[in-house]
Amino acid sequence: MNLLLFVTVLIISFIIVRIGAIALQLTGLEWSVAKFQALSCFTSTGFTTQEAELITTNRQRRRIASVLIVLGHAGLVTMIATLANSLRTQQAIQEKLAKPLLPFMSPGLGPWINLVIIIVAVYAIYKIFTNSRFAKNLTNLLRKRIIRKDIFKQVTFEELFLATGGYGVARIDLCAGSPVLDKTLAESGLRKHDITVLAITRDGKTSANFSADTKLLLNDELLCFGKLQNIKDRLCMVS
Repeated sequence: MNLLLFVTVLIISFIIVRIGAIALQLTGLEWSVAKFQALSCFTSTGFTTQEAELITTNRQRRRIASVLIVLGHAGLVTMIATLANSLRTQQAIQEKLAKPLLPFMSPGLGPWINLVIIIVAVYAIYKIFTNSRFAKNLTNLLRKRIIRKDIFKQVTFEELFLATGGYGVARIDLCAGSPVLDKTLAESGLRKHDITVLAITRDGKTSANFSADTKLLLNDELLCFGKLQNIKDRLCMVS
């Protein structure tokens, strides 16, 4: 029973970290960063100041990180407790091992047998969840469910070209929490932050012929050039 509980908690932990990574990606983080941040929060390991700011400066990411930290602590305590109990030889196992049917085994082998089973189970689960095809299918399934249920506000930020000095081109989908939503380009103050809007895609139509009075609307797709960190801060932050 303890072994089954340990394996179940381990599988659920892998799934929770994957869900956390997907949630962080939907807030605008690049996938590899989102996976690392989710794992860091769940295991309560540290990360650099710059990476920590990506979480702490965004309300939605802070909420996701808080849930991962709490679930991570609960899962760790549960796994330690079940692991300790699994290594204890139960009375029923002792009786079976003591029967003449298995003369080469002794009650003292019980904990070692459980330990071997745990190691094999952990290795098998790790190999399954790190398999590229399985991980991709699981991620796509979870992402579709999360988006369908509208659990998190989605922010799309795609770096198309990275130039020197942190400058580059990015594509951004404006979400409900964007600071520039329902503002004109002039009111948005993007030029003051060294951000140039190259094109706006609205209702499937792309236009590069717009004025400073053009209002930025929900679900607009902006193609921008500028310092990528400024673009993230000014366009992707969810309040």
